[in-house]
Amino acid sequence: MTANGDPAGEPAPRASTVEQGRRKFWWVKWLLGAALLALLIGEGVYLWPRLHESWRKLTEIHWGWVAACIWLQALSMSGFGRVQKQLLHAGGVDVSQRKSVAVVYGATAMSVTLPAGQVFSTAFTYRQTRRWGASPIVASWQLVISGVIATAGLALLGVGGALLVGNQVGPFKLILSLAAVAALIWAGNYISRNPGSLEKVLRRLLALVNRVRKRPADHGMAKAAEILAQLESVDLGKRDGVWVAGWAVVHRFADVACLGAACYAVGAEPKLAGLLIAFTAGKAVGSIPFAPGGIVYVDATLIYGLTAGAGLPAAQAVAAAFVYRMVSFILVAIVGWIVFAFLFRTPSADEVAYEKEFETRRTL
Repeated sequence: MTANGDPAGEPAPRASTVEQGRRKFWWVKWLLGAALLALLIGEGVYLWPRLHESWRKLTEIHWGWVAACIWLQALSMSGFGRVQKQLLHAGGVDVSQRKSVAVVYGATAMSVTLPAGQVFSTAFTYRQTRRWGASPIVASWQLVISGVIATAGLALLGVGGALLVGNQVGPFKLILSLAAVAALIWAGNYISRNPGSLEKVLRRLLALVNRVRKRPADHGMAKAAEILAQLESVDLGKRDGVWVAGWAVVHRFADVACLGAACYAVGAEPKLAGLLIAFTAGKAVGSIPFAPGGIVYVDATLIYGLTAGAGLPAAQAVAAAFVYRMVSFILVAIVGWIVFAFLFRTPSADEVAYEKEFETRRTL
């Protein structure tokens, strides 16, 4: 390092080169901003004639279905709390369901309301699991596995929706679905018996990707090896695995049912296949951290999915998306911050140490 903080041996004008590159592409952010503005204007023009009818749908809302929507969302959150609880149990950490769900609510509130909320929520979950007695390896393993389970569940919902398109399941689709499940089970068993095989596959894939990106063949392998080590660090037994899978199903299907209840609350009768696809698309788009909670683009995705896939008129789709987002986004965030204020607002003595530990492991 030089006295100015620059790496020794690096050419001095490196920073100016970066600045020149930024000035060269100054127009990109303006172009993206203009495109987003045009999208919002276009969406407003498209939806404006239907907003009055959507408002009428909301004034005629079926409150029984709204109550069901809220209950199903609470069940979904509780299901994910059970997943977290069971994973920690597999790692030798016993925690009550109440504490686990409280952390899920707090982490979700951070994730959907704060800029870079996913980072804050992950760090928050890591700190709490460490306070419960989990080792750094178990705490990291739980985060990785729960993320894998959530992603896999979402992917299976999307595949299920695609297979159900047409409102019928023929023999070919049924055989294809069973074959896919059997393949996943076989792959899981094979990897558990041959843990080195997954590393070989990842190494080949990374080499291929790095070749396309013109980077060293082993670029990113250290991080992949660390994740694999975390995956293999705790043995998820059959009993725990069954419970985790079961509660993961509850978590996802209760959330889908929440969206369905929101549709019925405004008098709509969505098609199951379209409902699954709209839900999957909305959740997938929501993982892109453009704005807290995916405001605007998640709503637009849900409205389009419900209209194009689930067969809802535009007015009902807007109203249903509004009800669902009020419950799954706004209400959950409010409850999460209330839980955080009452249970987690006061920092513990080891909070700073766990924060530094998390940052160290995240940047490895």
